[in-house]
Amino acid sequence: MNLPVNPSIFRKHFPAFAENDLKGWAFFENAGGAYMCQQVIDRYNHYFTAHKLQPYGQYPASKEAGAEMDDGHDSMARLLNVHVDWIHFGPSTTANTYTLAHAFGQVLNAGDAIIVTNQDHEANTGAVRRMAAEKGLEVREWQVNPATGSLEFSAFENLLDDKVKLITFPHASNIVGEINPVAEICAAAKKVGAKTIVDGVAYAPHSMPDLTALGADIYLFSTYKTFGPHQGLMAIDPELAKALPNQGHFFNDGILRKRLVPAGPDHAQIAASAGIAAYFDDIAKDLNIAAPNNGERNLFNALRDQETALLTPLIDYLKSSNKVRLVGTDNLDARVPTISIICEKPGLELARDLADHKIMAAGGHFYVYRLMEGMDVDPNHGVLRTSFVHYTEEAEIQQLISALDQVL
Repeated sequence: MNLPVNPSIFRKHFPAFAENDLKGWAFFENAGGAYMCQQVIDRYNHYFTAHKLQPYGQYPASKEAGAEMDDGHDSMARLLNVHVDWIHFGPSTTANTYTLAHAFGQVLNAGDAIIVTNQDHEANTGAVRRMAAEKGLEVREWQVNPATGSLEFSAFENLLDDKVKLITFPHASNIVGEINPVAEICAAAKKVGAKTIVDGVAYAPHSMPDLTALGADIYLFSTYKTFGPHQGLMAIDPELAKALPNQGHFFNDGILRKRLVPAGPDHAQIAASAGIAAYFDDIAKDLNIAAPNNGERNLFNALRDQETALLTPLIDYLKSSNKVRLVGTDNLDARVPTISIICEKPGLELARDLADHKIMAAGGHFYVYRLMEGMDVDPNHGVLRTSFVHYTEEAEIQQLISALDQVL
């Protein structure tokens, strides 16, 4: 394997790789949460040290605190290629989705239809389904192909008409790993006047999305899976954010950032999120690639190339094995490196066996219970999930393959 980039260029920015207790261990649970980069840690520590007070006040330290939080908003808007008014930070993606479901529940009426999928993480569908049941909405489920776990666009088209007002779906499944055609889905939704909520939690760690190009009305992901602090980011079309009912305090109705975030997110984490953009800027400089600035995506394309090179031998190994079933496509260009397999052993047991070989992986149903059932997999048996990002080393891939060979 010849990697396009030496992983040391990335790994030097992550203190976890220097931890003695983690040395020798190969980290394959990035889909559950990535390591935090130094740029985020520095901003987090600085905020707690210098600015653990109320921001946006009248004295210097408070003004500086607010400016650092503004930098968090501005930086994420730049990465996502949207105006800063799109950016909303909340406690988590699950909490953000719950709030959105409640807001939509106040404007949708009996007789309206929504489309959900059985490929979604439950956080992106459960609250919406409950809202639909309470409001008497028609729920149309876009179901995966049971054999592949894929969401086929033709099946979506069969569900779509002008009764549909809201569509929720994942950019990529946290189990199947296949990248869904977001731009195509959103364009079709707009033709019938439906709004779209896209769960990007499993996609964003691999390539920050260009939201202007995708055309989604709402895009959600968790910054702790994109090398940052544990919080959720909602990117919402400002016109839609203004049109949805205020979910915050009545006297904050005119403040866009506060209308859909009833529980104030951690100030330090918002400020620290600017470190995510700083990390990408730093590695872009190291690689002599243009920094990600609005529509400039060359860095993220390079990171995807790195991941594809790492993924190739693992997919080849799994395809050659008669002991496992690979979930999702083996087309490297059509998926992210979140790899799930099914075998005779339950996923949790297999993860326990891999830990004996210093492999950090996980097993279970990963909050996609409906997907498990849709693919005729017992959720209690589950899958083994291994996931990595661009900072993974070739030796770690080989360590995983060797360990799988021994435990299967």
